[in-house]
Amino acid sequence: VYRGSVKDFQGFDANQDAEALYNAMKGFGSDKEAILDLITSRSNKQRVEICQAYKSLYGKDLIADLKYELTGKFERLIVSLMRPPAYGDAKEIKDAISGVGTDEKCLIEILASRTNQEIHDLVAAYKDAYERDLEADIVGDTSGHFKKMLVVLLQGAREEDDVVSEDLVEQDAKDLLEAGELKWGTDEAQFIYILGRRSRQHLRLVFDEYLKIAGKPIERSIRGELSGDFEKLMLAVVKCIRSTAEYFAERLYKAMKGLGTRDNTLIRIMVSRSEIDMLDIREVFRTKYEKSLYNMIKEDTSGEYKKALLKLCGGDDDAAGEFFPEAAQVAYRMWELSAVKVELRGTVQPAGDFNDDGDAQVLRKAMKGLGTDEGAIIEVVTKRSNAQRQQILKAYKAHYGRDLMADLKSELSGSLAKLILGLMLTPAQYDAKQLRKAVEGAGTDESVLIEIMATRNNQEIRAINEAYQEAYHKSLEDDLSSDTSGHFKRILVSLALGNRDEGPENLTQAHEDAKKLADVSSNDSSDSLETRFLSILCTRSYAHLCRVFQEFIKMTNHDVEHAIKKRMSGDVRDAFVAIVRSVKNKPAFFADKLYKSMKGAGTDERTLTRIMISRSEIDLFNIRGEFIDLFDKSLHHMIEKDTSGDYRKALLALCGGED
Repeated sequence: VYRGSVKDFQGFDANQDAEALYNAMKGFGSDKEAILDLITSRSNKQRVEICQAYKSLYGKDLIADLKYELTGKFERLIVSLMRPPAYGDAKEIKDAISGVGTDEKCLIEILASRTNQEIHDLVAAYKDAYERDLEADIVGDTSGHFKKMLVVLLQGAREEDDVVSEDLVEQDAKDLLEAGELKWGTDEAQFIYILGRRSRQHLRLVFDEYLKIAGKPIERSIRGELSGDFEKLMLAVVKCIRSTAEYFAERLYKAMKGLGTRDNTLIRIMVSRSEIDMLDIREVFRTKYEKSLYNMIKEDTSGEYKKALLKLCGGDDDAAGEFFPEAAQVAYRMWELSAVKVELRGTVQPAGDFNDDGDAQVLRKAMKGLGTDEGAIIEVVTKRSNAQRQQILKAYKAHYGRDLMADLKSELSGSLAKLILGLMLTPAQYDAKQLRKAVEGAGTDESVLIEIMATRNNQEIRAINEAYQEAYHKSLEDDLSSDTSGHFKRILVSLALGNRDEGPENLTQAHEDAKKLADVSSNDSSDSLETRFLSILCTRSYAHLCRVFQEFIKMTNHDVEHAIKKRMSGDVRDAFVAIVRSVKNKPAFFADKLYKSMKGAGTDERTLTRIMISRSEIDLFNIRGEFIDLFDKSLHHMIEKDTSGDYRKALLALCGGED
């Protein structure tokens, strides 16, 4: 199935088009609208024929005339469209390695994403256009393992056999693990050989096997074991093996997000993928970034340049409101990855040689007399497990006849006080307190209710219920019921029971559940859409729900989260989405919440504090890994940049390291 956005123009006449372009550039000024309309609506093969016809009719070079008549980014885009794909790639690489410095990102993008045939065509085009050997030029302009991997990719010799050996898959996954995570130093040659030579189908299975045996995705190991341009190249190879469309969607998003636009990247991708997989890229872009590629281009560019890019884009997926097969495949892969058991790790471990009485003395000394030694308090509280902190509370009372919580409250203030006091509560007491704050007084903080109720397991929910009853002398269910309403209330009450099934998946039941979620035709008011989602999302085990979501994708060709967002609204939508994301990848859910708490102007310290406390002994190490995977920056770095003083010092201690 053709997945490009630009197709052959029906009724094409090369001489007629050459004449139209000549007239558009004749005389004073040029008709840019006519030029962009014609060139963006012809395929590359047809544009090459127009160039030949133009030279035959007028004895002039069309590309030279376009360069003369047009300017800036618009000129670069139109001229790029006139070159055959291989010559376009050759020009990009020549520009990347010419002059002072090297554009490594351009080299990585082209060589990591092209097929064997495209590489062979590129090498030949480079030789023809510049009378130079591409491999020799790249070897002369790069170094180290980065150079070696580029040379391997330049051979265009990736295996293309779809027949996969299970034994070889297991061996390659094992070899990659032993070459990196299990080795003192890293055997880069093993990474180069396997990632540079094996077929795409084989490597996808290797990556799945690697996740099972290493407990982390191959991307995270590459980030930990490799560095610099070599690391970036290997990550690009992995991303392209998984999904070329997803790789280019991410490249396009980064080219336009934030201040300024990376126009060279934007032009290169829009031109090179317009007749290959632009429709797939659009679909993944819409799913991953919750806005269409069309709209992002529209907001980020201007003039004829914008018009030409939008023509190449080929349509607005926000207006269509659809979800497509390529995006569904990406979503399905994500569900499959989430189903693999990964060891959850906190960043706070029980202290060795723990002495509760000694810690109580350190804390008393830090608060005695004039002033307070916040550093000593942070050092003790953040380096002890919650169980050890409970022992310190008792030792402090026994030794000094004083309430440690009351002393900390009187000596500390602001964000640091909230963080330290939160750490001194048991997890259940802390969650109960956060829920109480969310429902008391004027207004309700639904986001806190959703975050806690949608992510805690049965045992944690039951402990919260007990702590809530003990602290506030009323049931959590009663407070939730009196402070919320409708389907949202029913969702929270159901979750508050702590009665989710904990058994394994049931494939037959999963198929039926998926069918129930997908049914939009039911007119039975007692079986409303929200009721059906509640009966499944709030009661089935996580393992079973993973299978339900996979079956849903097979059945409907789109992801359950997309269906929720499309068919529901408000707090009900947000609650169901939180449950789905928690099932799919809980550390990624919290990584996203942490990122949003710090991005942009100001910091949501309540959310930041709450998550850092509640996940520090459960999965904060995993959250750190997801954070850097999702946002290309470490949690440690973002906390360091976004907070200050003793509050920052305590948060960084909980974070547990720089990734």
